[in-house]
Amino acid sequence: MTHITTTLAFLPFDPLYLILVGPAMLLALAAQFLVKSRFAWASRIESPRGLTGAQVARAIADFNGLQAVPIEPSQGHLSDHYDPRAKALRLSPDVFAGRSLAAYAVAAHEVGHAIQDKTRYGPLVIRNAVVVGANLGSNSAIWLFMGGTMLAAATKAPGLDQLAKWLMLGAIALFSVAVFFQLVNLVTEFDASSRAKAALLSMGYVTREESIPVSKVLNAAALTYVAGTLTAVLTLVYFIFRFSQSQQQR
Repeated sequence: MTHITTTLAFLPFDPLYLILVGPAMLLALAAQFLVKSRFAWASRIESPRGLTGAQVARAIADFNGLQAVPIEPSQGHLSDHYDPRAKALRLSPDVFAGRSLAAYAVAAHEVGHAIQDKTRYGPLVIRNAVVVGANLGSNSAIWLFMGGTMLAAATKAPGLDQLAKWLMLGAIALFSVAVFFQLVNLVTEFDASSRAKAALLSMGYVTREESIPVSKVLNAAALTYVAGTLTAVLTLVYFIFRFSQSQQQR
């Protein structure tokens, strides 16, 4: 599960920002609570098959020709991810050794990413190509925009005024890469969850009744990506609006 973290907490207080982006940020908080509560709930539903999440992941990976992909334990709660550079799948302790439907759901989701990598799934290829730029944009755009905004407010000198303009435009361009990443990542995550549900059901690791808790866990996780994408898009809208407003005041 891949996220791009932004430094939006450092944005200066602005009622417009809170009005525009605040609801999406609240949705993100609610989604984080939901995914943790649903994972905890589904973790209490033990699978009668007695397999661990790592064993289920191994079986699904092998079935899809991914015998060379190692499945390794990782530290942290819900730190599960597929590393496309190392071609390795890493599972958190609760998933790696867990024998619950929650463990099966998360493990199968991460195998879904490994399958995407093997088949050169378009959105994953694009996501991996822009991740460095997206990280740069999400972490630096806010500072560039703040610098441009303060410079524009502090001076009317033509040279500095132009510098302020280009700082803000640069911030918008950089943050646009982060927004693009979020949109492509959203498609990638939904596809991985779809692959996970289908694999667990078709290979007999869950019954149709058991697939309901699995879907609840994966749908809650998907909501975190929806909220993150919505927050990023609305933040970009905020940047564009404030930039246009500053230009109209010149």
